[in-house]
Amino acid sequence: MKTYLIAALLIAAAVTPVVAETFTAPVTHTKARPRPAPPISKKVDVDGVVPRAVRGGNPLQMFNPRAPRKYGTSQEAVSFDVTDIYHPEKWRGIKFFEFRF
Repeated sequence: MKTYLIAALLIAAAVTPVVAETFTAPVTHTKARPRPAPPISKKVDVDGVVPRAVRGGNPLQMFNPRAPRKYGTSQEAVSFDVTDIYHPEKWRGIKFFEFRF
C-alpha cells in the first residue's frame, strides 16, 4: 500500500507542472498605424506692397529705382484700368494687399 501511495505521489508530482500551465496566448505588441493628417486647406497667395515689404527683408529698397531684381518692379505694385482704351498705361491705385484665388 505504501508503494502505491509513493508511486501515486511521484506521478502526481510529475504531472503537476503540466496541469499547472496557464492557457493564455502570448501577447504580441502591434504598432498602431498613425492617422493620416487632415487635409490642409489650399494656401491663398497674398501679394501686394505690405506683404512684399515684410518678406523682402529691406522695405526701403522698394523706393529705390535701381534696386536689385529680387525686390520686384513697380508694375507688380500698381493696378491699371484695363477698360480705359485711351490711356491703358495710366495706373489707378496701389495694391497694398492682393489676394489670388
